Amino acid sequence: MSSAKATVDLNVPSDELWQLIGGFGSLPDWIPDVSQSRLADGGRIRYLHVPNGHAFVERLERYDSAAHSYSYSILESPIPISDYLSTITVTPTNGGKGSHVEWSSNFTPVGISEKEARETFEGIYSAGLKALASRYTGRTQ
Repeated sequence: MSSAKATVDLNVPSDELWQLIGGFGSLPDWIPDVSQSRLADGGRIRYLHVPNGHAFVERLERYDSAAHSYSYSILESPIPISDYLSTITVTPTNGGKGSHVEWSSNFTPVGISEKEARETFEGIYSAGLKALASRYTGRTQ
């Protein structure tokens, strides 16, 4: 099993940050490369579309609003992987004035190298967190 992870620290209270990124369908609200997110099955399945025409289908596995965390699996993806489970977590820092955001996953590459799969996901996570940070310019820790 392989893993990938990206993090960012922001001078934004975790409750405020969670309001933006905590919804399972909210990726288009903070990641420019996600053009559409449609929820189905009572909000447990999301269909994501990106500008290059690729689509992802993901299932919400765990959601803990109080802990500012959710986990999801990939059901369909243009990236050749299996057994994918990812978690996004927002943790308070700096006495509640800041936040640490971690986006991580475990997965099994299928037909690609572990390095290629890890770099692909770390690139996606890093780009998303960079876009998130840009919304709060001047508020990074």
